[in-house]
Amino acid sequence: MKKLPVIVGFGGVNAAGRSSMHHGHKRLVHEALSDDQMQSTWQSLATQMGLDSQRDDLKEAILAGTLIRRIESSHYDVDAVDTGKKTQLTPNTALQFQIKKMQLPQTLPANWKIISEQDRLVTVEVEGDLDVIIPDNYTSKVSSAGQLPTGFNPGSLYNSAHQPRALQMTVYGASDAVQSIGIEWQQIMQSVSPEHVSVYAGSSISQVDQFGMKGLFQAGYNGKRTTSKMMPLAMPEMPADFINSYIINSVGNTGSNAGACATFLYNLRQGITDIQAGNCRVAIVGNAEAPITPEIMEGFRVMGALAEDEQLKALDDSEQADNRRACRPFSANAGFTMAESAQFLILMDDELAMDLGATVFGSVADVFVNADANKKSISGPGVGNYVTMARATALANAVLQDDLHKTFVMAHGTGTPQNRVTESKILNDIAATFKIDQWAVSAVKSYLGHSLGPAAGDQITAALGVWHTGLIPGIKSIDHIADDVETENLSILMDHQAVGDQGEQMLGAVINSKGFGGNNASALILSPEKTKQLLKQRHGEKALSSYLTKNEAVVEQQAAFDQHACTSGVDVIYSFGESVMGDDDIKMTQNSIKLSEFEREIELPNSNPFID
Repeated sequence: MKKLPVIVGFGGVNAAGRSSMHHGHKRLVHEALSDDQMQSTWQSLATQMGLDSQRDDLKEAILAGTLIRRIESSHYDVDAVDTGKKTQLTPNTALQFQIKKMQLPQTLPANWKIISEQDRLVTVEVEGDLDVIIPDNYTSKVSSAGQLPTGFNPGSLYNSAHQPRALQMTVYGASDAVQSIGIEWQQIMQSVSPEHVSVYAGSSISQVDQFGMKGLFQAGYNGKRTTSKMMPLAMPEMPADFINSYIINSVGNTGSNAGACATFLYNLRQGITDIQAGNCRVAIVGNAEAPITPEIMEGFRVMGALAEDEQLKALDDSEQADNRRACRPFSANAGFTMAESAQFLILMDDELAMDLGATVFGSVADVFVNADANKKSISGPGVGNYVTMARATALANAVLQDDLHKTFVMAHGTGTPQNRVTESKILNDIAATFKIDQWAVSAVKSYLGHSLGPAAGDQITAALGVWHTGLIPGIKSIDHIADDVETENLSILMDHQAVGDQGEQMLGAVINSKGFGGNNASALILSPEKTKQLLKQRHGEKALSSYLTKNEAVVEQQAAFDQHACTSGVDVIYSFGESVMGDDDIKMTQNSIKLSEFEREIELPNSNPFID
């Protein structure tokens, strides 16, 4: 039997706030929950946003400062986006001007002549044309995005100077996820060899702000200095490197797969493959993306991918763009809505999870990835998503058998005209093939926006919350299903759907992702209850009973972590320069390596694996 990858922790941050302990999910379905159920979530968001939890309009302030909304000035001014106008000046007579000597170009243009120098000033005369870039600004045609809660700055929680925003979000999100386990990381490491930890995390479009790729590319043109951090911190796999070096002190497997909008599931597949093969026992998988910059927004806009304000106005026959409803999956829509997010899952093999008493939030049965084959446009949809969805649904059928109908779909649901047609047809055809009547379909990008690499992480954390609140989030940004959407075998939810106490009516969720270039991925997530049934079948009733007893203490620790995080914030883990190992910390034989910071040795291969 394959090892079962069990979800024992998760965390992060997106437009709904903190993900751990289901707070992000609860923000999505808050209308259907009681005041008592929402109290800790309102407190968590108030803490994140720096709001006085006693203010009379607290709830209104939180609602206004979360989910998709008008782009805030902390990112940039959408009414005055800085740019430059390249032009050529043709003076009627020779042009003279003064400039600081240190600001002179290293290579003087051929038609420039220095005619005098005084202290640090130089007088220059130009004969003929002068090429210049004039500072300018423009009003952005897109003003909507899924942003972290208003007032929340992850970089303020630790010494994050000159780090790109996505890495600051990584430090916060991974810290949240690791502490959500309810078991100290050092205790976990006492149970596993150092090489049996995997970290697969990254950013699908790299680190793109002024401290990363943007600063690197623009420094020279803006007359600024390229720093030593810009190039390394811009690397797309840097979130994994930060987790290994500054959060968990790991020498295990590491890396990052990139698959456009399916990137999270690509990394998830890496993690569960390691666990199933016995190459690791603990895996951290995730992504962080901070793409709300004018350059990235404009890049996607000119592709025709983003919903522009004028298009939103036309949809509503209104003079004002409805920023809150910018993303409208499976309805009359115009394009997707950009978002920022950092999401991380902690996985263990089932045996280790039971030994440690780790809480079971669910399990990952498998992740399927398939390309689109030949197609007319590299950015257009193809046949690959039929394959991934069919494989995931077939596995659900094999695992759940007569209970296949007790599943729901977290659709990619981008809010583009093309996606509403192609994805609905795929889901409808899959439901018909497997005889699923009125398959429940949710699309949380309607709340959170499209965070690119972490998008499937947003979907998974929202799905895990279904087995906490008993509610599948409805698509509240739409008031009808578009005529070209296929719905014969689907129930595309326009309101939250109750599915029993702690979601007992649902045993699994299929997570779907479709990415530019033909990157398709679908995953089957099993519910906590179904996972425990499998644990009983695999290990026996006595072992399950022992596990449940151990888990009681872990649950208490998780509750203590959550209470502290709600009232005081997440204690960020950032161990810079601590427990650094060098040559003297290594003891090596032909059979093993012992590192001073780890209790367990790393065993070296001592047999030929290619013969009996």
